Parts: sequence; structure tokens; C-alpha cells
Amino acid sequence: MDQENTRSSREELNQPLILSEKTSGKNLTIKENDKEDYRELGARVWEESKKLWHVAGPSIFSRIASFSMNVVTTAFAGHLGDVELAALSIANTVIVGFNFGLLLGMASALETLCGQAFGARKLYMLGVYMQRSWIVLFLCCFLLLPFYVFATPILKLVGEPDDVAELSGVVALWLIPLHFSFAFVFPVQRFLQSQLKTAIIAWVSFVAFVIHVIMSWLLVYVFNMGIIGLCITLNVSWWILFFGEMAYVAWGGCPDTWSGLSWQAFTELWEFVKLSAASGVMLCLENWYYRILVLMVGGLKNAAIAVDALSICMTINGWEMMIPLAFFAATGVRIANELGAGNGKAAKFATKVSVITSTIIGLFFCVFIMAFHDKFAYIFSDSAPVIEEVDKLSWLLAFTILLNSVQPVLSGVAVGSGWQVWVAYINIGSYYVVGLPLGIVMGWVFNTGVVGIWAGMIFGGTALQTLILGIGTIRCDWEYEAQKVVDHVEKWSSNLSKIDQA
Repeated sequence: MDQENTRSSREELNQPLILSEKTSGKNLTIKENDKEDYRELGARVWEESKKLWHVAGPSIFSRIASFSMNVVTTAFAGHLGDVELAALSIANTVIVGFNFGLLLGMASALETLCGQAFGARKLYMLGVYMQRSWIVLFLCCFLLLPFYVFATPILKLVGEPDDVAELSGVVALWLIPLHFSFAFVFPVQRFLQSQLKTAIIAWVSFVAFVIHVIMSWLLVYVFNMGIIGLCITLNVSWWILFFGEMAYVAWGGCPDTWSGLSWQAFTELWEFVKLSAASGVMLCLENWYYRILVLMVGGLKNAAIAVDALSICMTINGWEMMIPLAFFAATGVRIANELGAGNGKAAKFATKVSVITSTIIGLFFCVFIMAFHDKFAYIFSDSAPVIEEVDKLSWLLAFTILLNSVQPVLSGVAVGSGWQVWVAYINIGSYYVVGLPLGIVMGWVFNTGVVGIWAGMIFGGTALQTLILGIGTIRCDWEYEAQKVVDHVEKWSSNLSKIDQA
């Protein structure tokens, strides 16, 4: 042992103080390899970012345009009178908003199926999937019609004043065409997104928004049609979205994925219904959660100022939320495309780039809100008590924006991977078993008011859901998921082939 130690010491002493050219070359080679790895990583991030923004960019624009149509309608209604403003806001937020969330969620099943089929290059399946979605959502619209027909008694039951409830019921009836437009607009948009044809969605959304503004002015101020004119404008604007996008599809914009109406759309509807229902439950549970927050705050004593302040915060959150929702769509498309192509590692890398990009954007807006915590409320109100209350809520708004920059992206990963059923259970548990009761306890039991309700629902619900989704995504076996998707697409493709042969 002593001889070995002595030999080892001599060898160490005999090491040259200056590296030879050969040794130095090896080290230089290692450094060069590191630089090459960094260059390769940077190139991969750049390429993935371009693919991500190819969907996210136009999606942000189209979502803001659609959201702005409601803002414009509300602004015109505000000039008609307080009752008209309240009636349109309630009908649009409660009645239409409830059904909007469900139908939007159900249509997101296409992000899974069309995205995976496009990645697997089974292009003819995309048109069939879209038609199946039309059928399922159209039938679902009939099931949801009672919310519009019986809007007045429903609103009276929840405590709305009679005059507001009566006019809201009239508005809801006039918005039935808008309700049915969702069944066609949402599927065709996801059909186009899944094959990266997103520019047409942005352009049609821009045209619809311009027409919406002009029509609103004409029907309200020129033809004096009042609130009915605003309802007609909303109906026309949303149907313009469908006919504009569908014209692009039918007149040669998607030659590989659209070959006309097919009887295959009426086959295997039950499997499609199950995935659509899971997608609808997954997203509408999130959509309803924040609406419940507003209703809960409205039940507090002397809640007028708190409701006004919360409404300002929710409006800002709603505008900013268009960006994470665009990343939700883009991430779903990217993950579905890569899994459909059997590229598990690429799907994993796309997930990382999406999460990091959206988080950076969310962090920017989070810092912005905190920097102007005592000023941004002046955009909406001159009331000192309201501005002071918004100031108190600003840190919660900032944290909500940051959290919502991550959560929708992880939900997009779930949609692209086909995990809707799993996420629906997570949403029920985190939002309604943990978050909602925690908000009630903090708000009413500990008398912390709107801050306690919001904090309880955010930390107990949204944060918990984000944590669970994050852990599930990190532990995911992406190669296994890719193989599962490839097998699934092949199965559905062979079924369609058998139908064609029959």
C-alpha cells in the first residue's frame, strides 16, 4: 500500500506545469464542443419559438379582437342607460358566458385529435373530425337552450332586480343566434390552428371587429335600435367569423385536409362525445371558478366598493389572460403535432419552451402591476375608495397574472396529450373541494373580505392545480405518450378506411 502511495505521489510530481499541445488541444476541443452544444440549443430554442409564435401570435390578436367586441358592445350599452348596461352585462356574462365556456372546452377536443392527426400526416381525418365536432356541439346547443329561454326566471331566482332580469331575458333570446355560432366557429378555428393556418383567423377577426364597431354605431345612433341593435351586431359579427374562415377552407385554403362534407362524420360519435365532454368539463370548471369569485364577493356586506374593485382587477386579468390562452392553444397544437409524429423528445422540448416563454411574459406583467399598483385603477374609476381597494388587491392581481401564465400552458400540454379526463378530476378537486371552501373560510369565518376570498381561491385552487399539473408533466414518459398517440391515430385511421371500403 505504501509503495502504491509513493508511486502515485511521484506521478503527480512528474505532471508538467504547462500542458502539452496535445493535452491543451483536448481541453480546447471540450470547450469547443460546449460552445457547439450551446449553439445547437440556441438554434433549437429559436426554431421551437418560431413554431410556437406562429400559432400564439395570431391567436393573441384574434382573441383580443373577440374580447374587444364584447367590450365595445358593453360601452355602447352604457350610453343607453344603467338598466340596459346591467341587462346586457348580465346576459353576456352569466347566460352566454356559462355556455361559452362549455362549448369552447368541448371544441378543444379538436386540438387533441386534429393536432395529433396532422402530426401523423393523416390529413384527411382533420375534415372529418371538424364535422363531428359541428354535430356534437350543435346538438349540445339545443340542450343548453333553456338557459336562454328561461333567463328571466333564472336571474330572478338568484336575486337580480325585476327590471334588469326582464330585460336580460329579452337580450338572452336575441342572442340565441350567437349561441349557435359557437358550435361552428370554435371547431373551424381549431381545425385551422392544428395545421398552423393561423393568419387567416387573425385577418377574419380583424374584419369582424371593424364591422362590429361600425354596425354598433349605425344600429344604435342612426337606426335607434337600442339594445336590440347591439344584440344583432354581436350575432352578425360572430357569424362573420365562421363564414369568413369557412370560405377560406372551402375555396382551396386547405386542399389536403378538406374534401367536403362526409357521412363519416356521423360514425364513432360516442368516442368523440366522451372526449368533447371531458374537454368541456376541464375548461368550464376553470371558467366558472372566477365567475363564482365575483358572486361570492357580491354576497359580502357593503360589497359595492369591493365588487367595483374586483371587477376592475378581473377586467385587467381578462385582457392579459388573452396571452396565456393563446399559449394554451399554441402549446396544445405543438404537443399534439409532435406526439402524432411520434416525437416524444420534441414534445417535451416544446413544453419547456412554452412554459418558459409564457412565464417570462407573465413575470413582465406581474412586475408592471406591482410598479403601478396605486395608479392603474384610474383607467376605470375616479372614486377614491375604489382606487384604494384596487391598490389593496393589486398584489393578488399580480400573483394571479403570474400564476395564470403557467397554468394555461400546462393545460395546453394536457389537451395536446389527450389528458382531459385526468385534468377534469384535478380541477374538481383543486378548485371545488379545496379552493372554494378555503375562500369561504378565509372570507367569512376569518372576516378578511374580498382579499381572503380571492387569496383562498387562488392559493387553494389555482396554485394547487398548477402544482399537480406541473408534477404530472415533469414525470411524464414522453416516448410512451408518443407511441400511445401513434397507435391511437392508426386505429382511428383504419376505422375510417374500413368505412370507405364499405
